[in-house]
Amino acid sequence: MVVALAVFVAYWWLQRQRSLALSSAGLATAKKDGLRRHLPPVLFLVALTLLLLSVARPQAELPVARAAGTVILAFDVSNSMGADDVAPTRLAAAQAAAIEFADAQPDSVSIGVVAFDEGALTTQQPSEDRAATTAAIKRLRVNGGTSLGQAILASLTVIAGKPATLPEDGQPAPDLGYWGNATIVLLSDGENTGGPDAVAAAQLAATAGVHIETVGVGTVDGTTVEVDGFQVATSLDEELLTEVAKTTTGSYHRAENAEALHDVYESLDLRLTVQTKPVELTGAAAALAVLLLTIGGVLMTTWFGRIL
Repeated sequence: MVVALAVFVAYWWLQRQRSLALSSAGLATAKKDGLRRHLPPVLFLVALTLLLLSVARPQAELPVARAAGTVILAFDVSNSMGADDVAPTRLAAAQAAAIEFADAQPDSVSIGVVAFDEGALTTQQPSEDRAATTAAIKRLRVNGGTSLGQAILASLTVIAGKPATLPEDGQPAPDLGYWGNATIVLLSDGENTGGPDAVAAAQLAATAGVHIETVGVGTVDGTTVEVDGFQVATSLDEELLTEVAKTTTGSYHRAENAEALHDVYESLDLRLTVQTKPVELTGAAAALAVLLLTIGGVLMTTWFGRIL
């Protein structure tokens, strides 16, 4: 930097001496000629300064957008998820799309897996290990009923690292902290059969800053599924899934076939967080220097028929 400053001062001094000499001789330089004479050398000097700066590998603290930090994939594994109105079954289609979704996420996203029926079980803690996430998703099997409330509470427990429970009447809600970079992706056919109140659980999530995206897997017309030798009718119930998502300012997505499931995953709002990171400016400085040298060279050859 000192060298570049010295070169600028030397250039200014030489031009001043030249101007004084011309003035004492009764000669004057037109402003247009002065611009032509000074602009190319100034461009060269600025380029030299940038090249010297690039050698020092300058850095700047810049805000960089990145995907949300934690995503919990909460899978409904109740008996109704074995229905085949989404081929090959609701659960199998959800698993295939979820694996593709997990593989597409950047390393900055930790993905956990929760399976739920009447209860809920964490099958994979949030991790950047995509192979472990895939293995956890593939292990899921259908069984039992459905409790969306239990799914949300179990997912919040994983996110906050402390038990998430609904408060008793008149009692304050537990303080789970604020997790604005966490998202729960709830995959279910929406046929809630019991357990904690799902909307109240979603309100607890909203208080903790957790975003819930619900994915309805199945068809509105529905089909039948065999449970313990009995044929049970099952269809997509969108009302509760929509209410749960809206409670946390999330969105409900319908996935009536495997292709729609893939589209849903691409549209999920995982939010962006801004993180300040040191960014090296060497390449930008060098590129700008080359550009200025090129412009200066073109002007010199155009105006004076030479480079220097």
